[in-house]
Amino acid sequence: MNSRTVAAVSTTNPSNEEVLAQYEIMGATEVGEIVKQARLAFEDWKSTSIHKRAEFMHNFARELRGNKTNLARTCTREMGKPIKESLSEVEKCAWAIEYYGDNGPIFLNDEALNTDARKTIIMFQPLGVIGSIMPWNFPYWQALRFAAPSLIAGNTIVLKPASATLQCGIEIENSFKNINLPDGVFRTVVGDSRTAEVLIDSDVNGVTFTGSVSVGAKVASRATGQWKKCVLELGGSDPFIVCGDADIEKASSGAVKGRFINCGQSCIASKRFFVVKDRYKEFIEKFVQKTEKLVVGDPLSESTDIGPLVNESALKNIESLVQDAISNGAEVLVGGEPAKVNGKGYFYKPTILSRVSPKMRVAREEIFGPVAPVTVVEDETEAITLANDSEYGLGASIWTEDLDEAERLSRAVESGIVTVNNVVASDPRVPFGGVKKSGFGRELSRYGMMEFVNIKSVRFYDQLIHHHHVE
Repeated sequence: MNSRTVAAVSTTNPSNEEVLAQYEIMGATEVGEIVKQARLAFEDWKSTSIHKRAEFMHNFARELRGNKTNLARTCTREMGKPIKESLSEVEKCAWAIEYYGDNGPIFLNDEALNTDARKTIIMFQPLGVIGSIMPWNFPYWQALRFAAPSLIAGNTIVLKPASATLQCGIEIENSFKNINLPDGVFRTVVGDSRTAEVLIDSDVNGVTFTGSVSVGAKVASRATGQWKKCVLELGGSDPFIVCGDADIEKASSGAVKGRFINCGQSCIASKRFFVVKDRYKEFIEKFVQKTEKLVVGDPLSESTDIGPLVNESALKNIESLVQDAISNGAEVLVGGEPAKVNGKGYFYKPTILSRVSPKMRVAREEIFGPVAPVTVVEDETEAITLANDSEYGLGASIWTEDLDEAERLSRAVESGIVTVNNVVASDPRVPFGGVKKSGFGRELSRYGMMEFVNIKSVRFYDQLIHHHHVE
């Protein structure tokens, strides 16, 4: 990338295929200057009392709620999720911001320990400037669930939003400006994948990335090669396990919610369904019935349940996955084809596939769209075996009335998150992250905050200790 602005990127409304806006891509010099401002702001921000930082958090939450209609419409127009889901996303962001405003000062209190020293303290100090490279599927939530704990800890942030949802990223910065957050504490850079590379290479102290496994590997290599702390939240292919004693009414409703939220474009959406054979018929009947009631339509309408996929490429990928499954013996129980609203848009009907086998792509790849592959299993042991036969390990949901069995299965499944008798959902109070190719590090809760602080041990001695024989 040259030092000046060299190109432009446009955003498109996926529901009607109309170009929304065009943005100039920031050059390396401009990105570097923004990071420099964040570096200068860091010196004052980290020295600002944590109670003052918490006050900014609460003001920001109020700003989000006061402008949630505009923020939600911007999100829906850029990436297509139903307006009711966009409104909910903004509300969840405000909740998380308040949570860290309330609890951040407690989380960051020095800790005292008893050691051979007269006094031992563990301090939690900010790292500096954190580069944040975020996706399009939850453009506010993904950015702010990282930003909230990092800001309260005293870090400053430079956000690079996805090119599909640039205005959402700009609106976050504007919202911070509206509460008079000090200049440079939170900034947004506009660009494409090359801009992300420039951000990683700039004078940032750490990098957080949410996105695909392939891109995440490149981000990790680039960041850690420069000795920069890195947290990755990558893909998921979450199993949804229906046990022999499950409440099928609840499980089938959970299946609809877990699979089709955000048109299935969620890393923690339920993506592989394993049902014990004795309960399969009852489960699949209810799952199909409830799926058939979902409304595909204009995402700005409050009656719409399923909006479009984010772009034409995403639509073609879903079509390819379904056709591969059909050609390998899967049966389409509902859906299975694209749709149009007023003759336009990247819509796909919510789909359920049965007779799914491990050789199908839907059983191996992450399905980022409204398609639910269902596999019949002999028992819970086979369900766990198939659930763990994946390169991903983000979330899992288990449906059973036996809580002892639920705990056993929860320990056996290879994932960072398990939810029993409910769908997997992120929560600011609970650590979020995965294992295997779903990434490393954690977001949310106190554990997420600790990712981008220096955990410093300090010990005070009265006299020199002479009996140390190892480092």
